[in-house]
Amino acid sequence: MPPDVPVLVYDGRCRFCVRSVGWLRARVGDRIRYESFRDPGVLERHPELTAEQCERGAQLVEPGGRVWSDAGAVLRALATRPAFAPVAWLYAVPGLRGLLERGYRVVARNRMRIGGEVCADDACGLHPGR
Repeated sequence: MPPDVPVLVYDGRCRFCVRSVGWLRARVGDRIRYESFRDPGVLERHPELTAEQCERGAQLVEPGGRVWSDAGAVLRALATRPAFAPVAWLYAVPGLRGLLERGYRVVARNRMRIGGEVCADDACGLHPGR
């Protein structure tokens, strides 16, 4: 059954991703739901997604079932707030979509190097260099 609001599926083990979701939540609030694909049951609730897709980048599942990936997911999520709706147009600008996606992929591939990993048991503070 499709969700009643868009759902942003992200990597909850990635500290950079968790911070980015916090930034997004501060701007769009409860206009979307936020779920880590690593939490039990998330992929089962969204059969249109695979773990491989979610590992590569954020996924936004709209109520009608349409899935937006990567930079498109972030822009569509921002666009759920009317004040940010014009940002969705960025994705339609010829040439800009490709640049946004390439930039997103570079960050996504390096996200663990950028922010590190979130420990399940909150023991990250015990690790050297953190």
